[in-house]
Amino acid sequence: MAAYIVATVRISDPDRFAEYGKGIAGLSESFGGVAIVKGPVAEVLEGHSPVGERVVVTRFENVEAARAYIASDQYRAAAALREGAAEVEMRLLVD
Repeated sequence: MAAYIVATVRISDPDRFAEYGKGIAGLSESFGGVAIVKGPVAEVLEGHSPVGERVVVTRFENVEAARAYIASDQYRAAAALREGAAEVEMRLLVD
C-alpha cells in the first residue's frame, strides 16, 4: 500500500528554514519518495488555515519507507535546523 506524508508548514524565519531545506534536499527520494505537490495555499475554502501556508505531499511505496525517511539521522538533523523557524505538522496517510 502506498503511503503519503502530508506536511503543512508556516514559515516564520525564511533564512533559517532555508537551511532545513538544504539539509533535506533529495533525501525523500533516497527512500523512494516522490513529491506529488508542493506549494502555498492559494485560498482557504473552509476552516481557518492561513493563506500562504505551505503544503507538501510526498508519496512513498509503503508505510515503512515513509517512516524510515522521517526516522533517518539526516532528516532528524535537518529538522533540528528548523526549530524556531517554522511550525510544521506532518500526517501519514495510507492508500
